[in-house]
Amino acid sequence: MTQNQNNQENHETTSEKLWRATRHTFTAATFRANQYKQIVQKKIDLGAVHKKIDQLHSELGKLIDDCREAGHPQILEREEVVQLLNKLDNLKKAAALLEEEIEAIRAEEPPEESPENDPSEETAEKAGTHDQEIQDEQQKQ
Repeated sequence: MTQNQNNQENHETTSEKLWRATRHTFTAATFRANQYKQIVQKKIDLGAVHKKIDQLHSELGKLIDDCREAGHPQILEREEVVQLLNKLDNLKKAAALLEEEIEAIRAEEPPEESPENDPSEETAEKAGTHDQEIQDEQQKQ
């Protein structure tokens, strides 16, 4: 083998570079689309939780007002009020957890491609060998 042929084998062909760039772009786009889908779903869930929190606030306010008008002592210690407050606490924790999950999803980076796991390597090598054979044939003529 001549030194020129060794250099050609060591360098990626243009088609290999193009294929690798295309795969990288497709992988990154797919990752970002999936990431966006997950964030949208979490935001929908978060919106539902906030709506439940608003409903419980209204219910709690009405219950406290009714108890005050009825002259009940120690309104905040009544079982109905304590139950609503516990529900509110649980919903607030759920909302905080969803917000953390959204931030975690946003912070994710696309996985790095490793050449060892690249199924196109074998195909690219075959294409490179084929390109080399064509060049050799042209040089002979």
